[in-house]
Amino acid sequence: MWSRRDFLQHAAVVAAITGFSGGLTRVAAQQKLTQDSLLEFDAKGQVTLLHITDIHGQLKPLYFRPPSENIGVGAFEGIPPHLVGEEFLKHFGIAKGTPLAYAHTMVDYVNMARTYGRMGGLDRTATLVKAIRGERGDDKVLVLDGGDTWQGSYSSLKTNGQDMVDCMKLLKPDAMVGHWEFTFGEKRVLEIIEDMGYPFLASNIVDNDFEEPVFESTAFLDRGGVKVAVIGQAMPYTPIANPSWMIPKWSFGIRAKLLQENVNKARAQGAELVVLLSHNGFDVDQKLSTVVEGIDVILTGHTHDAVPRAIKIGKTLVMASGSHGKYLGRVDLEIRNGRVVDYNSTLIPVFSDVIARDKEMAAKIDEVRAPYEKECKRVIGKTKGLLYRRGNFNGTWDDLICEALIEERDAEISLSPGFRWGTTLLPGQDITIDDLYTQTSMNYPKVYRLEFTGKMLKDILEDVCDNLFNKDPFLQQGGDMVRVGGMGYTVAPKLEIGSRISNMTLLKTGKPIDPERKYVVAGWASVNRNTEGPAVYDLMEKYITGKKVIDMPKNEAVKVIGI
Repeated sequence: MWSRRDFLQHAAVVAAITGFSGGLTRVAAQQKLTQDSLLEFDAKGQVTLLHITDIHGQLKPLYFRPPSENIGVGAFEGIPPHLVGEEFLKHFGIAKGTPLAYAHTMVDYVNMARTYGRMGGLDRTATLVKAIRGERGDDKVLVLDGGDTWQGSYSSLKTNGQDMVDCMKLLKPDAMVGHWEFTFGEKRVLEIIEDMGYPFLASNIVDNDFEEPVFESTAFLDRGGVKVAVIGQAMPYTPIANPSWMIPKWSFGIRAKLLQENVNKARAQGAELVVLLSHNGFDVDQKLSTVVEGIDVILTGHTHDAVPRAIKIGKTLVMASGSHGKYLGRVDLEIRNGRVVDYNSTLIPVFSDVIARDKEMAAKIDEVRAPYEKECKRVIGKTKGLLYRRGNFNGTWDDLICEALIEERDAEISLSPGFRWGTTLLPGQDITIDDLYTQTSMNYPKVYRLEFTGKMLKDILEDVCDNLFNKDPFLQQGGDMVRVGGMGYTVAPKLEIGSRISNMTLLKTGKPIDPERKYVVAGWASVNRNTEGPAVYDLMEKYITGKKVIDMPKNEAVKVIGI
């Protein structure tokens, strides 16, 4: 008979050799990983910036697999954020098998997820924020929300974002910016802003008639005896990436010249520290830091990139704080004579199992979700393999959606947008309504069924590919490549528009796509106002319920060359 000690020693050795975690290793991992260790930090100076962005309606802990591809082109090839997996670990000096390796990469993701558990949860983030405020003092801390906060869940859809607004109020942000917020429509956006109690900033939004500012551009706040100017930047291409008819009176854009004017005004009004709270995307903000002078820190969002520490470009620090509530960004700054003379930064991974729930936030989350909890927990199927979204060209959740669109709409080809929001399910997990809506929750969900010529399909792929891989970041709109079902193709990201897509093939027949022939295509999330068809979440519920068990094969329909 083995003693308990013999069993534990044997189990530990097996885990070390095989990399398989199991419950025992999870307990051991969590004993080493503590709330205090996550908060350890060499504090600096008078000002602490806390940054959370791209929560996408996720109030509770979750799994979110980092991307398997994040291709950079031109000046941004092979540098953060365009590093994944082992290259990412090597660049940032992170050892395999560690909590940070799990938080930032897809390396051995399933085993690591089972070892370290879910991440995020706004109640856990609230605990971290309160701890840092307690340590530094409220008078030194700014909490800034990078946007894409109100959208992305069952309850956010049913409450028009009110669940997120009510919870975020308890976090007491000092300012926020937006993107998917605008898909609730102009009237609802203004209604929420009137009620939420802190500034909604957008230096780059003007009205269509007179080009007057629609929102405040700048919030002035005193922290640690330092006058801080926070300037907001909404997602520049919102009326292109999302329906313009929802916000018909407003004009967006990067507007670097206007941003420079607002930076200069802030400095003229005595700002000693200028922070850009941005929803531009990482590469856009890397370029912007070289174009606009006088910005000390850019807190960037939109592209869901996460880097363990701020990157310095010239005199500007750029911090990317991930998505889905997985991280809390922190930047400490020492200011002397209106200049940053020292700083420290970190991205705190929000490991749900080792961070205490803030009681106030936890109660509010339970309250806002209570009317929907029973429906959210309703099981509609089970997944045999890993269901995830992130990757430049495909993810298994998107493959599932594409497959369902073809079958349920009797189509030859399907198109699904390259959204970066949407959580992950581990092999063997149930699929609930909650899980489904993390992939599909939106205000323009209709599934269309139309005829496209082969040439039209090629043009669509080329256009989206250019949006993703244009060498000028100011011409990128974020997101990943449109997902395609029923058709394979070859892509060369480094080439120019019109030349990137080739070898388009109808998978069912193996024949090349005929430019002149019309194909029946199903898709969703069209920006056109009068789209007809069932809501994507209803279609997917029917499909998954019918299948019962989802087992997605490896997708090899997209071949990437020249990288």
